[in-house]
Amino acid sequence: MTSMPRPAVDPELHALLAGMPLVERMDEQILAQLRALPSPSPDSLLAGRRVVRREVDVPAEDGAAVRLSVLHPADRDPGVPAPCVYWMHGGGMVLGDRFGQIDIPLEWLERFGVVVVTVEYRLAPEATGTAAVEDCHRGLAWVAAHAGELGVDPGRIVVAGISAGGGLAAGLCLLARDRGTPAIAAQLLICPMLDHRNVTISSRQYSGEPGVWTRETNEFAWRTLLGGRDDGEVSPYVSPARATDLSGLPTAYVDTGSAEVFRDEDVAYASAIWAAGGQAELHVWAGGPHGFDAQFPQAQLSVTARRTRGEWLGRVLRGAAVGGAAGR
Repeated sequence: MTSMPRPAVDPELHALLAGMPLVERMDEQILAQLRALPSPSPDSLLAGRRVVRREVDVPAEDGAAVRLSVLHPADRDPGVPAPCVYWMHGGGMVLGDRFGQIDIPLEWLERFGVVVVTVEYRLAPEATGTAAVEDCHRGLAWVAAHAGELGVDPGRIVVAGISAGGGLAAGLCLLARDRGTPAIAAQLLICPMLDHRNVTISSRQYSGEPGVWTRETNEFAWRTLLGGRDDGEVSPYVSPARATDLSGLPTAYVDTGSAEVFRDEDVAYASAIWAAGGQAELHVWAGGPHGFDAQFPQAQLSVTARRTRGEWLGRVLRGAAVGGAAGR
């Protein structure tokens, strides 16, 4: 058991966590067991929602297929281009699929009429290094190139993700900036996984006992993703905390909990965006463990976090619409 002092988990969330299995560490055997668990079907996740789904395969640079699911509001006006949220799921780069945590962007589909595109990026250890972020970039480039066909406003594409997906969203923004395409209006990073080094105070605070995502599980995930690469060989597109230049990035929303491993790296990333002259909105939810609002969306803290995040997205989309109209 760790003796390091640390922020307590919100009481309501603490009680909810008591009813779910937690892990202290992960290894290859545990990963295989977790991957063998059945995932909810897309049809069950979309049941009762007025959503039209289309599946698209985009070729990656090495010829592999990157699967995209395009989710349109069923009652959208095809004559009015809609904003788009490009979604990246969580799972520590080693678990999950493109429908992971899909209820989060589906809230925005219902509230703002956005088109949601979710990407099936390749996981480690089968794919290591920059493979996942390159998959995400290929998918996003396809969306931008086919914006007219999709009924998407190319000036209002927001990249968003949770945990590993949040880290990929941040890396994707760096990659798109450096390559000059595609245009990204904003980045929405939910408890993002940003730093492979595990050197922060929060990474040490949440260690040595079972949790949602511990220092030990984080070390395994990064080790699996990096495939033996030395620290100096790790790309900032994979570990965005390594980026030395955060200028010229789209406006960012960063949120995290005070009671989680990624807290300090997330706060540092928002601070680095400000230091580079960029814009970021940062929220650290007191007592929030990793991914709390994805696991327990009805908890009071989760409701507040989701509402605040949605309000920010609404402001961004309205601002992008006004800016785009002025530019035309």
